[in-house]
Amino acid sequence: MTAAFTFPGQGSQAVGMGKALADAFPAARAVFDEVDSALGEKLSAVIWEGPSDRLTLTENAQPALMAVSLAAMRVLESEAGVDLKRDAAFVAGHSLGEYSALAAAGAFSIGDAARLLRIRGNAMQKAVPVGEGAMAALLGLSFEDAAAVAAEAAQGQVCQAANDNGGGQVVVSGNKAAIERAVEIAKDKGAKRAMLLPVSAPFHCALMQPAADAMADALAKTEVKKPVVPVVANVLAAPIDDPQEIVKRLVEQVTGTVRWRECVETMAGAGVTRFYEVGAGKVLTGLLKRIAPGATGSAIGTPDDLAAFKAARG
Repeated sequence: MTAAFTFPGQGSQAVGMGKALADAFPAARAVFDEVDSALGEKLSAVIWEGPSDRLTLTENAQPALMAVSLAAMRVLESEAGVDLKRDAAFVAGHSLGEYSALAAAGAFSIGDAARLLRIRGNAMQKAVPVGEGAMAALLGLSFEDAAAVAAEAAQGQVCQAANDNGGGQVVVSGNKAAIERAVEIAKDKGAKRAMLLPVSAPFHCALMQPAADAMADALAKTEVKKPVVPVVANVLAAPIDDPQEIVKRLVEQVTGTVRWRECVETMAGAGVTRFYEVGAGKVLTGLLKRIAPGATGSAIGTPDDLAAFKAARG
């Protein structure tokens, strides 16, 4: 049990993702059909045909990325014989990827995960009027230094460390003016780079409280089961498996810091040496090299990736 399965977050989306899996494997196609049915629309068409700006909308990107991750997971199970309960020590996901991780581990149905992420995406988009919030990446500062920059920049507004991605990559989130101040302060404090990000809302900060309230309401109406393997929660950087605690931490996650660096360190510290990123892109695999250089990481999101995984397992 030296493996963990991780699931990517927003920013990993690309038009066409998952199409080759769906064409090659009925198990993958069934996931996209299930998501389309749950949402009452053909999200699969947006995922595979675009346009890109429509896929990038938070309300679409979140369930879309989950769909691709779960399609890849179902193919790992049906074609490569993966059994999370037997083969994984933990699952974890970056922000919305935590929902993918929970669905993969059986805490949510795929349909419920899709509906929850549609609500989450909509609520996060509506929480702050366009143009009033911003996010910025601060590169080359420790998390503690970046958090200090955020505190100095706040000046009575919201400015929080939103993502601790590891390798000196911290994202701050909040009111636009405060984030612009943080960029300038970070440069003065020795950041290698500090730049505003092209995002539609200031995720993972106190401005998202209306979205947290919406998720508390939606999760209260959703059946949540004990996952077959513990999930390392974003806001705790610790493994949990109690359904009530899962709900609590998912609500906190909307306004809280994604502690990804610590999540990976927790898993590596517990003996995980192999990390499989399931779904679109290779962002988490790239971050892994900087957080846990002794571990191996591989991304599984295409038929070629699956073939490589099977070959490596012998």
